[in-house]
Amino acid sequence: MGKGVNLEKLIEQAVSHALEAQLPQIKQAMVAQLTQALSSHAPQEKAGDTAEAGAASLLKAISAVNAGATQKEILRALLEGTQHYSSRAALFVVKGGNAVGWQGRGFSNSDDIKDFPLDVNSGPAGQALHSRAAASANAAEMDSAFISEFGAPVDGHVTVLPLLLKEKVAALVYADGGVEAGGHLDATALELLVTATSSWLEAVSSRKQSQKEAREQEADPQEVPGVQTVSSYSDPFAGHSPAFAATAAAPVAAAAGAAAGASSGSHAVGSVVSAPAMSPEDAETHRKAQRFARLLVDEIKLYNQAKVTEGRKNRDIYDRLKEDIEKSRSMYLKRYGATVAANADYFSSEVVRSLAEDDSSLMGANFRR
Repeated sequence: MGKGVNLEKLIEQAVSHALEAQLPQIKQAMVAQLTQALSSHAPQEKAGDTAEAGAASLLKAISAVNAGATQKEILRALLEGTQHYSSRAALFVVKGGNAVGWQGRGFSNSDDIKDFPLDVNSGPAGQALHSRAAASANAAEMDSAFISEFGAPVDGHVTVLPLLLKEKVAALVYADGGVEAGGHLDATALELLVTATSSWLEAVSSRKQSQKEAREQEADPQEVPGVQTVSSYSDPFAGHSPAFAATAAAPVAAAAGAAAGASSGSHAVGSVVSAPAMSPEDAETHRKAQRFARLLVDEIKLYNQAKVTEGRKNRDIYDRLKEDIEKSRSMYLKRYGATVAANADYFSSEVVRSLAEDDSSLMGANFRR
């Protein structure tokens, strides 16, 4: 036993001496291997840093666009942002099938972009307008008058991107690498920037439309006959069949059905069409109440999309949006709480229908009607 222990110690000492003797060589080998490995990964890390910097730059440009409160502010921010991804860029407003210059960046004669008529009958401009998608092409395919006036890019490449609003092309963004060597053109980043701008313009336009219509209803409860107050754009639910019909009896069915739904948790109208007919004035009150409820909930949904999505996932929409919902409920009750539409409670029904997709359980246990 003692002889075995001594042998083990001798072996341990021999190995230690051997390692100490080889340690300098081992260190040198490890340093060489690590240096080679790091050298081979350096370009990737540099590319990653570049990609990260590019993403940060794009995020900053999009944030500048989202900071705009008016159409002019948004479009100016867009053009400023294009300078990170192109040497020259110009925005053309599209109206009646024609494109007219608004502003340009990077041109030696940028001021001449204003009111310049761009030919959209062919080439990348025409393609972007009609396909509603980005179009890249050779400068020779671009409007010859435009190229003659502002010069062809040195690399011969141009791109035209559509700026969409209300599902239509509201403007075209032209971009190229400039007339001098060393220019730059990142069509992918530009497309992301323009798409983000389109989304923000939609949001701002929808918000202003909703606010305008809410103010008009507050100022003048009587609508002008024949005029549709809520447009299909500002009201994204216009495609759904309304709970009321054009007849006088239908609002009664809607009111009775909604009242029944409030007690049962269901939105079914039920077979109450035979209820006594209502006066045209009361029917109009029901119609306006539901319309106003939609405007209010549309506003909540527009500015809290992330919370709505998370709320549906966690089944606690009301807890996340309690302040907004109750504020809007107060506005609704102030206007229609003492009218013939009170029992229908269109506001609560619209909250569940729009925010919870007709599943009241997604609102959470604290939601009250």
